[in-house]
Amino acid sequence: MMTEELIEMTRPLSLELDYADEAQGRVKEQPRVDETSEEPRSKKEQIIALYESGVNDIAQIVRRVAARPSYVAQVLQNAGLISGYFDLYTTTAREQNIYSRFFRNVLSFKTVAAARESVKRIDRLYNYFERLGDRAGQHQAMVLALTGKNRARWSGKEEESKIFSEWLAAH
Repeated sequence: MMTEELIEMTRPLSLELDYADEAQGRVKEQPRVDETSEEPRSKKEQIIALYESGVNDIAQIVRRVAARPSYVAQVLQNAGLISGYFDLYTTTAREQNIYSRFFRNVLSFKTVAAARESVKRIDRLYNYFERLGDRAGQHQAMVLALTGKNRARWSGKEEESKIFSEWLAAH
């Protein structure tokens, strides 16, 4: 798929947060979706309801339900309302690009041993792409190692995070 096609597909899902407008005080406070309903709804239900009612701007949904943009996009993707979204916290089992199949189920940091095995597999793939002269493949290996480092770190697994960090520093 061409970049232009991807841009056209995602155009209504602008992630622009209108910081400039907010700083100027031009953005009106949006009521929460569940204020008019008698029964409280979960954030997921609110997000889906907003999208289905025609609010396709993720930034607008974010403001209305007070959620992170990545959370809103993942809820919409899991509900089958959008496709092609990925970020640091998206599962590596989902196809993100042509390299995804090489890296499927490679990332693990449950234990120190799992993190070491994961880095060993990432390193093999990195070296494979290096032999091919495929810099994009090498970059994908580095992105996966960075993802492992950050996910482990934010999960409180400092030792596991350090394993990914050391590999990254060596490459």
